[in-house]
Amino acid sequence: MAEAIRQHGLSLRGFGREQHLEPAKVRFDTRPEALADCEVVLCCVKSGATAETAASLVPWLAPGAVVVSLQNGLDNAGILREHLRSQRVVPAVVGFNVVMHDGATFQQSTTGPLVIEAKEGSSDARWIDALRSAGIDVELADPIAPEQWTKLLVNLNNAISALSGVSTPTMILSSGYRRLMTMLLDEGLSILGAAGISTAKFRGVPLPLMSFVLKLPTPIVRVVVRAQLKVDPESRASMYQDLERRRPTEVDFLNGKIVELAEAYGMEAPLNRRIVDLVHGAESAAKGCPNLDAKTLLRALQSATSPALV
Repeated sequence: MAEAIRQHGLSLRGFGREQHLEPAKVRFDTRPEALADCEVVLCCVKSGATAETAASLVPWLAPGAVVVSLQNGLDNAGILREHLRSQRVVPAVVGFNVVMHDGATFQQSTTGPLVIEAKEGSSDARWIDALRSAGIDVELADPIAPEQWTKLLVNLNNAISALSGVSTPTMILSSGYRRLMTMLLDEGLSILGAAGISTAKFRGVPLPLMSFVLKLPTPIVRVVVRAQLKVDPESRASMYQDLERRRPTEVDFLNGKIVELAEAYGMEAPLNRRIVDLVHGAESAAKGCPNLDAKTLLRALQSATSPALV
């Protein structure tokens, strides 16, 4: 990344907006001590790296610095708080997707807000206003847990993207892949319902209604999706990018969280458990995305005794 920025600078793209920063205007540093003078630190590492990252920051962050967790999953803010006792940790939900391209180019590939656990007029107003002034759509929620659970349930389909390699629009507009999406989502909703956990609406739509819509014929789904969000044709889940780069995925913190919750309440989540196993199989194979089609994935989910597919 440092070499790419040195050669090309930093480019940001998304839905009619583009910004390029020349190399001299970008400060890139991998040393934790570089954050010592920061009032606000945005933590964007993968969930599996949260504890290690937090521990590395302990000697360097200024007392009173705000640490914002821009991460998937439910537990990252708590892990950060365990280590960073002199800082205030603020959880947030990133409601849009970003794809990283070669040459330090980052492209926003779906629309959506950044949801932060805060109240209007609070002590966080200064840095939240800074985000808004940069053109970021910011919404506030207090508490944020329902928003986090909704994001997690929506992200259950990241594993489908990772195992199939198809773009987000292809996945949404394919009845086969949509069936897989609703299977994982419905199982997650059932588990959360049994646990008494509330979810927020997703872009104004309750998740059970979203599941219903995804089961409708493709022409209807196309109309509804166009009204709800913009999706870049090349959009793919970050889990797919992780497999392609031979990096550990966050499947344990997404689909695995549903499995963990089910076990805590004496239930089973066989579909999400199976998808976790498939993603781990792809990680172990270290060959990138296995490019499984919808029928193959469906057979794998319908039978817990299916042979290894990756």
